[in-house]
Amino acid sequence: MRIAVGSTNPTKVKAVERVMTRIYGDVEVLGVEVESGVPDQPIGIEEIARGAINRAKKALETGVDLGVGIEAGIYPFPGTLTGYLDVQVCAVVSPDGRITMGHGPGFEYPPVVIERILNEGVEAGVAMGQLVKDPELKRKVGAIGVLSKGLLTRTELNEMAVLMAMIPRLNQELFFGRK
Repeated sequence: MRIAVGSTNPTKVKAVERVMTRIYGDVEVLGVEVESGVPDQPIGIEEIARGAINRAKKALETGVDLGVGIEAGIYPFPGTLTGYLDVQVCAVVSPDGRITMGHGPGFEYPPVVIERILNEGVEAGVAMGQLVKDPELKRKVGAIGVLSKGLLTRTELNEMAVLMAMIPRLNQELFFGRK
């Protein structure tokens, strides 16, 4: 099975490879550079979801069996310290046009990061990388790796979103009425 990820970010490609290998066994996963069609820093769940779907559809255009898009962004969430949570949304698209979606757990950025996103339009990964003096942070353990003190990496966070998007495909008889 050939699967394309609408990103060349190694944390996203590795997450898809890990999940799809557990599901399908032998897979070939490739990352392709695509435009998400949303701002570099999506704000709001609709914008985040649209970015994931756009990435998945463009990845599918490379002639693979599945296209996968992962988009991270912040969205308003009541009761939080900053008013926002960050979430990774995953879309999986097959050649028949079926789209399945999922997202991982949400977490908060430090207030200074949210302020920079909202007031300066800075991407969360950039703001967080500058805060901890690691410009490549989002391509490695990610903000979650730093904020969780190494208990969870960005790859692992993305894996959760990918697995959630695969739930309907793992249970086709429950979701689509056939296996």
